[in-house]
Amino acid sequence: MFHDLINLFYPRLCSICEQELVKNEPVICAKCIHDLPVTTYHLNNENPVKKVFYGRVEVENATALLEFHKKSGVQKLIHQLKYKGQQEIGTFLGQWMAAQILENSTFPGVEMVIPVPLHRKKLKHRGYNQVEKFGREISLALQMPYIDTALVKKSFSSTQTIKARLARWGNMEESFVLADPGVVANRHILLVDDIITTGATLEACASVLKEAGGVKISVATMAIAW
Repeated sequence: MFHDLINLFYPRLCSICEQELVKNEPVICAKCIHDLPVTTYHLNNENPVKKVFYGRVEVENATALLEFHKKSGVQKLIHQLKYKGQQEIGTFLGQWMAAQILENSTFPGVEMVIPVPLHRKKLKHRGYNQVEKFGREISLALQMPYIDTALVKKSFSSTQTIKARLARWGNMEESFVLADPGVVANRHILLVDDIITTGATLEACASVLKEAGGVKISVATMAIAW
């Protein structure tokens, strides 16, 4: 009754089209979910996400849930998640990704989930890591720990979205540090992030994690940008 009254005065709106959601719809309406450009990368290990890392850092398996294009519904989703506090989007995408992983055994042998970290200043400003809900839902479904303390971002930079692609590689150099090598040594880690573009951020994180010794890396992102 109380929730019905709340919805009457403050109706839940789709995060993409901003139309009112019906009772059982998540943060996105059925039509917008249907229109999302979902990949099938979880069905083919030699996919565009994994190919990003060829010759750069060894990755066991990799996937992205959606294709990201400018001025698209996916772009709006990620924007709402990162800058408008709509963390339930991360929860929804994490549950969706987890269902794909479980159905197809996409990441055999993975033992823990680690998010790409934010610098403490950005974390304080935003109030949350936009990847946290996504990663936690995956870890919950796979029944493994979610560890957000092993990897730390030590350099603060302006948002990557405004940087040229070539500048990103240089900007990632020495940006991350391994805070607790013992936790990740000899483990298979699922590294999660929101969007993969050049792969520079994920490459840097993977390289640092591998310094612990015996580490295997797999990657899962909400989207891949074209």
